[in-house]
Amino acid sequence: MERRDFMRTVAAGTAAGLSASAQAHAAPAPMPVPASDERAFMAGLLQRIAEPVLVNMGRGELKKHFELELSPTWDGRDVNVAYLECFGRLMSGCAPWLALPDDASAEGRVRQRLRNLALQGLALSVDPKSPDYLPWEDNFQVLVDSAFFTSALMRAPKALWEPLDRTAKDRIITRIKVLRRILPLNTNWLLFAAMNEAFLLSVGERHDPLRLNTAIDRMEQWYVGDGWIKDGESFHFDYYNSFVIYPMLIQVLEVAERHRAQVRGKADEKLALAVRRAQRFGEHLERFISPTGTFPPIGRSATYRTAAFQVLAHLAWRKQLPASLPEGQVRAALTAVHTASWSHPANFTPKGFLTLGFAGHQPGLADVYSNNGSMYIATESFLALGLPAGDSYWTSPGQEWTQVKAYSHKPFPKDGYVTY
Repeated sequence: MERRDFMRTVAAGTAAGLSASAQAHAAPAPMPVPASDERAFMAGLLQRIAEPVLVNMGRGELKKHFELELSPTWDGRDVNVAYLECFGRLMSGCAPWLALPDDASAEGRVRQRLRNLALQGLALSVDPKSPDYLPWEDNFQVLVDSAFFTSALMRAPKALWEPLDRTAKDRIITRIKVLRRILPLNTNWLLFAAMNEAFLLSVGERHDPLRLNTAIDRMEQWYVGDGWIKDGESFHFDYYNSFVIYPMLIQVLEVAERHRAQVRGKADEKLALAVRRAQRFGEHLERFISPTGTFPPIGRSATYRTAAFQVLAHLAWRKQLPASLPEGQVRAALTAVHTASWSHPANFTPKGFLTLGFAGHQPGLADVYSNNGSMYIATESFLALGLPAGDSYWTSPGQEWTQVKAYSHKPFPKDGYVTY
């Protein structure tokens, strides 16, 4: 199946369920595709990933139907955390899209239905009487995925927080406060604790300034230059700058600035610098994308698939792409990445849930902490769907990305380090 045909087949899922033919292989060579088709492809693919989870969670049946797959080297932690990983990470990636206003389009009708299911799932996730009450008390891993859960609420407060009733809100706030008992590791985990404090601050609750500031300070201390931040005391060549560090650091700083939280230094200056450094990291990510949309499977958590490009998607959604990365160029590159990464049918179980793998079912790549609930962090690469269809990101002409130009023997910009 040609790439355009694959995209159209997946996109058809926004109006009605996806057919089996959507699981066919995509041709590797990039082809010009109208911007409207690229959005339909991305929305259809996100629906395909999200729908099995949200339908079951909205009915209180996720634990009943989710087909759990553990890493072959699973370290023995409580497997129930997988359900919070699945729902929380999915919600974080879907939130900007679900927050768009309702409209009469096929995509709009799907979005409204999924948002209603998400709201039902949010309420059930903190209801002790629900079969899908999530494991808020059972495992230190809960701190990690509570941060994705609160990320969703901060990214789409009017769509996902304000419509909840007082009981659900109070239960969420209580569950997040209880997680202060967990001591975060001296790694990117500091940001998970800070995200929860930022959430509490955003909804008018008292927050812990120490947890907020510790994460901000550590990320500054661990900056090694040229857009890269260490994850702890040692440098790891992987995608954690994109999986967690820049998106959560920026989110924490945005809330701190908006609510005038006590931050060492000036929150607005720290935020501007974090965005600038994220833009530089985004330039690296764009250059990682091959002419066929493949990218290097480096480092830890390679099974997180396209979450490696959360920084680019985040910058696009927030209209913060640097001048060196035109919107049409980033959109074309990310479309190619998603086509290459998701075209193999083994990315999904027969019931539509995600499998362990990088570009298909490759469980041997999974880390000791990975289960297929963890894989839903991949939806973080869909953040640009939070821009409406008429936004310039979706309507501007597509452009060749760096490696396409380089391997087509065309001029392309030289790269060099930065000092900020």
